[in-house]
Amino acid sequence: MSEVSLSLNPLPPKPPRLKKKRSKKPKPGLEDQAKANRRALIGSIIIGSIVVHVIALLLFGLWTVAKHFTRPVARFEMKKVVRIPPKTPEHKMNVAKHEAMAPKPTFNDKLISTRPVDFALPDLPQIDMDQILPLDPSELISDQVNSLVGSAALGSGLGQGLSGGGGTGDGMSFFGVKAQGDRILLLFDVSASVVNKAEKAGIPLERIQEETIRMIGTLPISSQFSLIQFTGNYMPFTEELIAATPGNKDSAKQWVTEKWVTSGTMSSASKSVVTNLTGVVGVLERAAAMRPDVVFLISDASFQWRPEGGGGFKNVPYAEIRRAVESLGGGPGGKVPLHFVAFEPKSDDVKEWTRLTRSSGGQFRELKVE
Repeated sequence: MSEVSLSLNPLPPKPPRLKKKRSKKPKPGLEDQAKANRRALIGSIIIGSIVVHVIALLLFGLWTVAKHFTRPVARFEMKKVVRIPPKTPEHKMNVAKHEAMAPKPTFNDKLISTRPVDFALPDLPQIDMDQILPLDPSELISDQVNSLVGSAALGSGLGQGLSGGGGTGDGMSFFGVKAQGDRILLLFDVSASVVNKAEKAGIPLERIQEETIRMIGTLPISSQFSLIQFTGNYMPFTEELIAATPGNKDSAKQWVTEKWVTSGTMSSASKSVVTNLTGVVGVLERAAAMRPDVVFLISDASFQWRPEGGGGFKNVPYAEIRRAVESLGGGPGGKVPLHFVAFEPKSDDVKEWTRLTRSSGGQFRELKVE
């Protein structure tokens, strides 16, 4: 049966498989290949940048975490605190006291009519003029001044301040030389020759110090002052003129007492001493820079210098001294009086310095043995 069935229903033979022919892709051109290369390059750059940033973030995270586990090294610092001392109210009080002495403005405005008006002022009452006592003008002035500044300010300001020694209002006085001014400068020649001649004249060093301290004490609060000692070099009390307040006066008196040169020499190695090879010319030039309006010079009128720095000392030519004296009036105030107090000067020096002081508006006084 099987054989018969096989023969009766034969299966059709399978058709042979046909192989599909693959279509050949066209070869890329140069442009396409360049584009593909650019895309590959851009992709590699982006991937590299991402990798670099990821690595950097990891390193930063590790460093941040490591910071919390490491303790900083202890450091001890001492910072300097700059403190400015508070200003004392002494200066303001003194200035206010000085301003209070100035006369106050008066107003004398009157009601004046230049044409008739609708109303009229009432008539003044009748006063018997015979019953009015005569008024003394001096009493009125004294009452007004006392009401403005008080009796204490009047005594110290007008009495002792405006006068050098006795409160008469004539100015200041130094060894009998009277002067007036608000910016006073004292120049002291403390060389050995001056000290010896002053003692021969009966005026020892202590007497000069006492006279200086007395004059400082009589300066009014509205004035300014300073002092300079010199031999060849010089030593100023202050760099500029200072107000004549009680505190500054006390400092100047202490400086005269403690810093006064008694040896006749002044070494440039000492503190506050300025080297000077031009003698009195350099001192007068330094004085001119302080802009005084009156100068006192105490010396024996014998000055030497060595401007070139070599060789020995020579007498200062009077032409140079005259130029230095004229430089004192180079400021806005014009001519500055120079008053010279001399101890045993030579006759030639007396003639020259008399001319110089008179031309400046000052005086020349020679102190001799009485």
